[in-house]
Amino acid sequence: METISLTLSDELLRTSGQCAKLLQLSRAEYIRRAIARMNGNTRRQLRAKRLANASRKVRQESMRVNAEFEDIEHNPYRHVDG
Repeated sequence: METISLTLSDELLRTSGQCAKLLQLSRAEYIRRAIARMNGNTRRQLRAKRLANASRKVRQESMRVNAEFEDIEHNPYRHVDG
């Protein structure tokens, strides 16, 4: 485990200490958990962005395929070879 030095505002330090005390945690453990939670939130947000981007990429192709199916449903004999 590595050690970091962190500068916090007086208010953030005081609030972190109060919250840690209410949860019966050390301030360091409270801050570690806060960072872990933020890391998880960030990963979820990035995953959601990647999923939305992938969805946008396939949406246009899906719309084209849906239009082809709709055309076949409305004009079934246009597409028959022979």
